[in-house]
Amino acid sequence: MPNSSIPICITLGTRPEAIKLAPVIQQFQKSPQFHTKVVLTGQHKEMVAQVMELFHLKADLDLEIMQPKQTLTDITCRSLQGLDELFQQLQPQMVLVQGDTSTAFAAALAAFYQKIPVGHVEAGLRTNDLFNPYPEEANRRLISQIGQLHFAPTYKAVENLSASGVVGEIHKTGNTVIDALLNVAKQNPECQIPGLQWQKFRVILATIHRRENWDQLSEIGQSFLTILDKFPDVALLLPLHRNPTVREPLRAILGHHQRAFLIEPLDYGQLVGAMQNCYLVMTDSGGLQEEAPSLGKPVLVLRETTERPEAVEFGTAKLVGINQELVVGAATDLLSDVGKYEQMANAINPFGDGHAAERIFEIVGKYLGDLRGK
Repeated sequence: MPNSSIPICITLGTRPEAIKLAPVIQQFQKSPQFHTKVVLTGQHKEMVAQVMELFHLKADLDLEIMQPKQTLTDITCRSLQGLDELFQQLQPQMVLVQGDTSTAFAAALAAFYQKIPVGHVEAGLRTNDLFNPYPEEANRRLISQIGQLHFAPTYKAVENLSASGVVGEIHKTGNTVIDALLNVAKQNPECQIPGLQWQKFRVILATIHRRENWDQLSEIGQSFLTILDKFPDVALLLPLHRNPTVREPLRAILGHHQRAFLIEPLDYGQLVGAMQNCYLVMTDSGGLQEEAPSLGKPVLVLRETTERPEAVEFGTAKLVGINQELVVGAATDLLSDVGKYEQMANAINPFGDGHAAERIFEIVGKYLGDLRGK
């Protein structure tokens, strides 16, 4: 390591973290100013590997914490212990974390215990309901209280952080997921699904995985089934989460419908291809609320709350919950009314311009440069 380079660790454990940190990692790794170590916890092992390969990235260290039926306590404790030992060895001058996962919280806490500054990518998201989403709302609030650099994606996130009384610097950067999305989308990735004719059907791309929806999966599945029966020109593409608790109820309801394509999780390139070719998105995912509008796709959010109210405010997404009547009604509006569809499809995406990672790189460089100068 050159004497002048600054040691820094970027930690991640899940696929969303990998996607959103990929542009950040690329910025830091190509600069001689930093000696960058990428550390995986292994919370989502296979799915993270797909993203790393897509963005031509390699991890320096992997805790490999993944275990069958792991609990939130398992994930947090094993990550915290492993990262504590690694940070003692590596002595980074900053640890970067992303979002609101248990990995991000454990990494921030491990860094804090060693008085290492924490930079929080995608800081300031809030629902103001501590248990919705669970455990993400608590994770991101806790990270905010021990971070030194807060990289807020939107003006609303800046306001949330200011209202929370956080210490450290708050910077509006845009969301790095738009950087990643635009990078992949310009390659026009394909998403070939056996039996699915993209040109023949208006395809609804759906994803379901949130813990707060686990008890409502039957109702969500019935909503999808009703929409398919109501619109013969519509097909459903539903990549199933690997957790059996999520996939089995959905498979039981939709598995035999000829226009319901229940598939294994798509890698990120395929997912972007699916977004480019679908008609609309129905999801409880946070990332898709940010990504789909950049590709001109309306989003129906299958949750009672969202930490991304900007999407609703700007008209790129609609919060519909999980009540069957409301979900079917919202989908019917977009599938039947061209005017309503075009209004959402053409709304401005508030989540960024594709240059968030560059801004984060510059802010970290100045912050650590100033610390060295003291």
